Formats: sequence, C-alpha cells, structure tokens
Amino acid sequence: MFFLSQNSRWCFDPLALFFLGVIVVVSLPSLLFSAGYLRRQFSRRRTALATGLTALFVISMAAVVASANLILFLFAWEFMSLVSYFLVVFEHEHEASVKAGTIYLVMTHVGTAFLLAAFLLMHAQAGTWDFEGIRTAAPAFPVGLKNILFGLFLAGFGMKAGIVPLHIWLPYAHPQAPASVSSIMSGAMIKVAVYGILRFIAGMLGVPPVWWGSAILVAAGISCLVGVIYALMEHDIKKLLAYHSVENIGIILLGIGAGMIFWHWGWWVLACAAFAAGLYHTVNHAVFKGLLFLCSGSIHVATGTKDIEKLGGLIKRMPQTAASFLVGAMAISALPPLSGFVSEWLIFQVFFAGLRDAASGGKLFFAGMMACLALTSALAAACFVKAFGVAFLAMPRSRAAAEAGEVSLSMRSAMIFLAALTVALGIGAGLVWKMLCAVAASFLKPPPAVWDGLLSGSWGLIRFPGTDACLRTPMIMLALSAGIAAVYAFVRLVSRKHSVTVGRTWGCGYYRLDHRTEYTATAFSKPFRIAFGFFLLPYRKTEKIRDSFYHVKEFSYETSTTPVFKRYLYDPVVGGLFRLAQYVRGFQMGSIHWYLAYVFVTILVLVVIFGRP
Repeated sequence: MFFLSQNSRWCFDPLALFFLGVIVVVSLPSLLFSAGYLRRQFSRRRTALATGLTALFVISMAAVVASANLILFLFAWEFMSLVSYFLVVFEHEHEASVKAGTIYLVMTHVGTAFLLAAFLLMHAQAGTWDFEGIRTAAPAFPVGLKNILFGLFLAGFGMKAGIVPLHIWLPYAHPQAPASVSSIMSGAMIKVAVYGILRFIAGMLGVPPVWWGSAILVAAGISCLVGVIYALMEHDIKKLLAYHSVENIGIILLGIGAGMIFWHWGWWVLACAAFAAGLYHTVNHAVFKGLLFLCSGSIHVATGTKDIEKLGGLIKRMPQTAASFLVGAMAISALPPLSGFVSEWLIFQVFFAGLRDAASGGKLFFAGMMACLALTSALAAACFVKAFGVAFLAMPRSRAAAEAGEVSLSMRSAMIFLAALTVALGIGAGLVWKMLCAVAASFLKPPPAVWDGLLSGSWGLIRFPGTDACLRTPMIMLALSAGIAAVYAFVRLVSRKHSVTVGRTWGCGYYRLDHRTEYTATAFSKPFRIAFGFFLLPYRKTEKIRDSFYHVKEFSYETSTTPVFKRYLYDPVVGGLFRLAQYVRGFQMGSIHWYLAYVFVTILVLVVIFGRP
C-alpha cells in the first residue's frame, strides 16, 4: 500500500488504482456528453449547477476508493450519497423525481447504518481506524465477530450495489437522474460498492469460510435472474437499463463468490482467476452500461420520450447513436468478440473448474450457478433484441420519432469513445486479463508460484489456468469480419444476375399499414411474461367505450406486473413504521414540562446504566 505521506490517510494500491481507473473511464465521457445534453434540457444556470454537482460526485467516489482510514472512508461515502441524491432530485419540480430521491436517500442511509456498525465493531476490536492496522489485527478477531462483520458489510455495500432484495432504489433513481448522471451512477458508483466488498471482506477479514462465498453466490444468482426478468418487462429504456445493472452486479458477484470458495479451499490459482473474472466484468459493465445510458439520453433529447413503444425507425435518423447502442447491446448480451462475452466466458470457466475439482455437493452447486448464468445471458440477449428492434428498426411509432435527428458532436463523441473501448476490452483481452490477475493477487497474497499459472498467453489470447481452455478474441473478430464480408459479396454477386423487386410487405389483405400494426415491446415480452408468470404475477385491464351496444368506439388494453419485493417486503415494513410513528406521536403533547421530564428520565437512565464505577 502506498501512502502519500507518513501521516496521510490516502492509499493507492492496485485495487484502489483499478477502481479509480473505472471511475475516470466512465466519468470523463459522461462529463463530455453532459456538455451537450444539459444545454438541451436545462437553462444555463441549472446546467452549471448540474455540472458542478457531477464533478463533486466524481471527486467523492475517488475519495472513497483512495481512503485508507475508516473515518475518511465513511465521510467520503456519505458525501457521495448526498451529492448523488441531489442529482437524482435535480428535476425536483416533478413528483416522480422527489419520490425517487426519497427512496434512494432512505435506502442509502440504511446501508450507511450497517457500515457504521461494522466500522465501530472493527475499531473496538482493533483499536485503530486505519486500514493497515485493522488488516494486521483481523486474524485475531473472534470467528463470531467476523461473521457479524461479513453480514453487515454485505448488507451495507449490497444496498448501494443493488443486490436483490436491496435493489429497490435503482429502478426509481436511474430514470429520474440526467442521463450523464445515470451513466456515472450505474457505471461507477455501484462499482464503488463492489470495491467495498473486496476491500473489507476479502482484503481485511482474511481467508473466508465456505458459507461466505456460498451466500454471495446465492445472492448473485438471484440478482441475475430477478434483474433480467424485470428488465424484459420494462418499456422505459432507463428503467430497463437500471434492472440490467442489478443483473450485472449479480454476474460480478458470481466471480467474487466463487473466488472466496476457492480461496478457502486453498486453490490459489483458481481463486485469483475467479476474482480477476469478477473484476473484468466490473470494468466491462462500467463501460458498456455507461455507453447504453448515454445512448438513452440521446434518444430522450432527440424524441422527448424514454418509452420505446413510442420510438421506431431511429436507425435512419440517428445512425451513430444506433451503432453505439448496438455495440453496447451486443456487449451486454455477451456476444463475441466484445468485452461482455470475454468476462462471462471467464466466469463460465471458473464454474467449469469448480465442477471438475469440487466434491459432489460442490459440483451440483456450481452446476446450478452455471445454469443461472446461462439463462441470464439468454434472457439479456432477448431483452436487447426487443429494445434495439422496437426503438431503432421498423417504422416510427410517433411523430417525435419520425422527426428525430442526430444529437450534438460532444454527445456523439462520448458514445463513440465508449463503444470503441467496449470493442478494445474484448480484442485486447489477454493484456487486460494479466493486469486484473495482478490486482486480484494484490489482496489475496498468493504464493509466488501461482503467477506461473496465471500469466500465460498474449495480448489477444487468454489461457485459463489449469485447463486447456483458451480464448482468441482477435481471431473471432477476424472470422466474423470475414464471414460478414463473404455473405455480403455473395449477395452482391447473386443480385447482379437477378433483378430485385421492392414492394410492400404483405399485410393480410390490408393495404395501408402503419405503426399500429407493428409488433410492440409488450407483444415481444408476452411469452416471457407467461413463462415467468409465477414470479411476475401479471395482471391486465381492459376498457371499452361504446357508441352503442353493438359498436365499440375505443378499446384500451393495459398489462402490468406485480412489484413483488415492493408489495410483499417493503410495503409491510413501511406500513409498520407508519403505525409505530402514529403510536409514538402520542408522546408529543406540546408541553415543555413533559419534554423536560423526558430529558430528566433519559439522563437518569443513562446515569444508572453507565455511571457505575
């Protein structure tokens, strides 16, 4: 760990530098994007305010990951939460923004309460606030205390990361914040929570018991599936992306949870590989999710809506935005040779290694996690086929979509940069892999011989340690490019010999087809709504307006799903708190004499409890 000075409380070890890099890589393009985005949305004064708050937001995140002291960490964490709250409620004139901000503020402070409790326990046991001193004292912590600290850290950081069922704030906050802020929140801020899990659980508490890794894997698998299933049902593009953040945090934690299990078993090479795979998906998700949120902001600026049911045909009117969105959609769908494919391939290899070497119970557990990841990847691909197809292809579904145009140069430049970086993280996988293995080894402290099994390969080649599996992303790119070129050349050659007739699509006897006859996002997601109906609990509402008994003038159809976690978990808790508040309200009598009596009784009780020698 490198300190700026002897009395400094800042550190820049490989783990901190990696997450600082993630913050910078996402934040700089987002700030560039905001230069054009905010001017189109707000006045000059509010644009300056939003830019200043965003800069403070970025600085606070950097302070969190560079802190080497519990007090400084907590101060920076709280400052990050408050600044992001002000950005979520930036459009406070809208009731939805205020509601989203309130939910976010409550959830983030509940998480902070868990962290505060953990920090106080660590300080009481170690006698110091500094990370280095706590790390030195941690091996002597009682096992029960370590288990309590693990639960507190997982709940506190999981609240910010969006682990199910602590994810409730994400689909509220992301749609209300400006697109450039949503990009930073999803791309960088929730990764700061991943940093906290690695720094405190893996980096301080020592070799974990198996159940820690198993608990993280179970939470990760649930988050993957719940996030992607809810995303499939969404038509608000920013809310859809918010649920995919829940899904991808789950994928990241799959690597981290497997790494903890391998670490306990003493499988150093596989442990480093699993943590490195989780870190790889961390940076990949930061880049392609930041890109997708910026694309959603461009769509909102150009059309005035975030509802994909009101879009369509944008590929002809916004070609650069469409191309950038397509790159992000392919990456998040884990299509080769882009970055998302590489990191998910690595996580699959982690589970294959577990299947090969674990005992029978472990084999079944890892097989279940593999099935979960495979289903998640397939559903994510289906979701983005829906999102891209409905938003960018076919005919415009509204006048705003028909009149849309490409956004400003600064906005396009930011999207193109992140799209290029998404491709680069896939093509240069071997080089990135070596760097991330070094980051994982920095907090695992494996034996020196482990390096021989980790660092084989080249800039475009990954050899997964202990197996024959290897990945050559440049060769995949070359093969795909050659295949596309061959198909294009064949089509051109054949079309020269035959005349091509262009006509209307057959419309079942209807001559004038318009956007009302196109497949909708609702129709596309219908099979999944049926398949997962046991969890989504869908319901529908129909309404008919008649001119007469025989003639229906208008017919409306509305379908939705039940917010299971909100209705059956959070609503009862909130209702109970309201009832408790009504009961406690009886003590507020409006009399100064009663209030002085309360103070006197409180002081008396404290003296009795703590005043004994």
